[in-house]
Amino acid sequence: MAAQNMGSQAARIGKWKGEILARAIPCEVLQLAGMQKQMPKNVSDTVVYRRWVPYNAAVGNPNILIQSGGAVVETEAANRVTTTLTNNLLAEGTTPTPDSMVAQDITAVLKQYGCLYSYTDQVADLYEDDIADAMKTQVAERMALVRELELYSKVRANTNRFFGGTGTTIVTVNGKITAKLLRKMQRSLAANHAKKPTSILAATPLIGTKPIEASYLVFCSTDIDADLRDATVFPGYTPVAQYGSRKPIHENEMGSFEQFRFIGSPELVPLQNAGVVIGATACVSTGGTNIDVYPLIVVGQEAYGTVALRGSKSFDLSVIPVGNKDSADPLGQRGYMGAKFYAVSVLLNQQWCATAFVGAGDLS
Repeated sequence: MAAQNMGSQAARIGKWKGEILARAIPCEVLQLAGMQKQMPKNVSDTVVYRRWVPYNAAVGNPNILIQSGGAVVETEAANRVTTTLTNNLLAEGTTPTPDSMVAQDITAVLKQYGCLYSYTDQVADLYEDDIADAMKTQVAERMALVRELELYSKVRANTNRFFGGTGTTIVTVNGKITAKLLRKMQRSLAANHAKKPTSILAATPLIGTKPIEASYLVFCSTDIDADLRDATVFPGYTPVAQYGSRKPIHENEMGSFEQFRFIGSPELVPLQNAGVVIGATACVSTGGTNIDVYPLIVVGQEAYGTVALRGSKSFDLSVIPVGNKDSADPLGQRGYMGAKFYAVSVLLNQQWCATAFVGAGDLS
């Protein structure tokens, strides 16, 4: 007679309830640099921001205070500085012609986002795990991801754009991030009076630490980390571990280079297969033919903002436990867990942020 083994008789239960496993949690980073405002209830779904355009600037480009002289080769007669001085020069005893101010309005319309889960009374009464509590966590994390992606979609669409390699559009991107490309972006931001949102970090006597300049923030996919650590491209790159004060501005900060500090998130996903054919680019491709294009968002102070309905800065969580009886559920057999919130993101100054579209190095 054969010995009894695991297959001789099916077990009545045969399972040991293990621990609830860790799960991926969405990461919010873009809120770090956004100007956050709350809108009163019962006013409107629309908010209009207004800025007064400085003298000699234009609504289409409100950050350039000294306009082009208009000459192909600037001469003394067409010198921009001379022109500005002349326009503000007073003649003795003569009242100058009055000027008027011009406003730039930026409009944003609130949208409502939400989700809903449901479970039955049998799940609540008999199931081995606390489903209601798990759903509550799931709802909060899901809405956090929605909020981050809504902001990501707006900020990466800014009109101040740069492209990797010799590309001039997204579909022609054929190179990775470089020090030269970052410096071009810094030049653009500085020329438009974009302020840096961070302060200087002091060095310490610890071995290998370095001072960190006041910097623009760069939000990018974590896939870019390896490219930043390439010493031949970024010889002055400083990982977070070498920060003098050991104070990263976010737990996902990766490091700094010259006037930039990099904050990574896996949620800042690339445009898959959107660039050139792989060829000799040595860049990542999801489909194996065209390279993926990664937006790197560089921001100055008050470049963009988020608007939420007052009282709804946090999610409006709805909890209806099983057992609540009404005409739609007379036996109280269903429970619900959900959330909703009103919000919108808006670019407040197109030239105070910039987006670089680049490839990411293929590590295979």
